[in-house]
Amino acid sequence: MSEQEAFDTIRNDINSNDVFLYMKGSPEAPMCGFSAQVVQVLKAYGIAYGSRNVLENYDIREGIKKFTNWPTIPQLYVKGKFIGGCDIVSEMHRKGELAAVLEAVKKA
Repeated sequence: MSEQEAFDTIRNDINSNDVFLYMKGSPEAPMCGFSAQVVQVLKAYGIAYGSRNVLENYDIREGIKKFTNWPTIPQLYVKGKFIGGCDIVSEMHRKGELAAVLEAVKKA
């Protein structure tokens, strides 16, 4: 897969899902603690979301880092906008800021 094909796949993922998570593993079986933490935060909101296991495709795993200029995974997107990784998502959740971001999705 070329970098352009990886970017096209990423754009399709985040534009086709109101909430999308790039993670290691799956929501049912996260393969790293940071991905598991973001899954737990999203579970707390009871919101539906799409996800992609970056461990299944090297080009997507490296492509998502270049796409956002963000070096770590997981990465959360809401309405096509990059929200952040585990630390940012957890902090937003703790402060109540993530609820406001996700409320817009629930009303849509």
